[in-house]
Amino acid sequence: MRGFFTRERFGRPQFLAGFLLLLFLLQCGWLMRSPGYLGALERTDTSWIVREGVEQWHGQRIAGTPFREPGLFSPMLPRLHQAEGFDPDHSPLWYLVASVPFAEWNDTQADDPVARRPWLAAFPSLTLGLLLGASLWYVSRRLYGNAGGYIALALYCFSPGIITSATLWSRQPELGAAWGAFGAVFTAIAVAHTLYAPREVVLWNWRRILLLGLSLALAIGSQFSLLVLVPFVFGFMLYLAPTRRGAAGFIATAACLVGLFLLFASYFFHARILWQGLQHASFWPIIAEAFTMPGAYRQALAQLGQLSPAAAFALLPVLIAYFAWPRARYFGNTAPLLMASLLIVLGIGTPHYPGLGFNLIAVPFLLVFVSGVLADLLETRLGGLVLACVLALLFSNAIWNVWQIAKAGG
Repeated sequence: MRGFFTRERFGRPQFLAGFLLLLFLLQCGWLMRSPGYLGALERTDTSWIVREGVEQWHGQRIAGTPFREPGLFSPMLPRLHQAEGFDPDHSPLWYLVASVPFAEWNDTQADDPVARRPWLAAFPSLTLGLLLGASLWYVSRRLYGNAGGYIALALYCFSPGIITSATLWSRQPELGAAWGAFGAVFTAIAVAHTLYAPREVVLWNWRRILLLGLSLALAIGSQFSLLVLVPFVFGFMLYLAPTRRGAAGFIATAACLVGLFLLFASYFFHARILWQGLQHASFWPIIAEAFTMPGAYRQALAQLGQLSPAAAFALLPVLIAYFAWPRARYFGNTAPLLMASLLIVLGIGTPHYPGLGFNLIAVPFLLVFVSGVLADLLETRLGGLVLACVLALLFSNAIWNVWQIAKAGG
């Protein structure tokens, strides 16, 4: 234990990151104590999602399959009708994770437990939000140093869209997909970098194989259309390990098999229902005509501004610096920009449900990119000016966000 509690693992950076995550948690708590919080949960079909998951936990049925429909005005209702009652966007894993706090609730015909304990309904999403924030800080710090980690986490902890997603305030559970996608991409990158070690890298990477498989299962199980991540996982690994492509391909394939097994497990190993669910799944919900509609682009930009105003504000100058300054155009900055761009394009091509999910999942990648370029600029001779601008951005965004949360929490 003495070797575990080292300064490297529990030093000032970790405590400052923990403090920022505590501020994130306090904002979520303030929003959840709002008198209108129960109404917000009703708008996100939380009670129906929880009931579906609880019934599966008790072996009564498989969640997301034909049986019970959500509310009359649910955004999911037309999607369910088009898929003959199957959920075309989510596997049972999505419902099971959302209903974990109520798994011991036995009487599925009794009063709605979400109405009695609304704060408990947000516990899985809140936990995933904290884990995503910690992962974002860890990745950004490893890539860009302490400055990059602090910038990324500060932007994350005061992003309205992240807070409303973590509390299920007018948003369905989507942070599982975001954490899974983020983890899949950066775990694949981390695994690829270990392939140059002079050891049996395939067997030595078994923990990362399991982590990558878990990330893929969580991402795709929470939103089927995130299957698009798989070729990028392979692509990043093969690109980063050109002399070990056999090992990279084997590890990526093994991780996909682990993810498929976990997805099968979420169907409680009912092969027939799994096959029916995959037949009705929407792996490519893109509407080609959306790319010819100016409104789809305006909607995507507006959603990004609502999800993280500070990141959206900083994006244009950061992009200018990235394209104008060769030093900023390296893989550590390019990879998150590539993923954020892909997800935003998918969001534009999906103007209706589940398009907002793509934009939310793009935010952590966007924060990594913004923090990376800003951290690079801090090391130039204009570092003092850049630091003043960054601090002004972070503090003004934090003050504005807290004020908005206080107003909503009433």
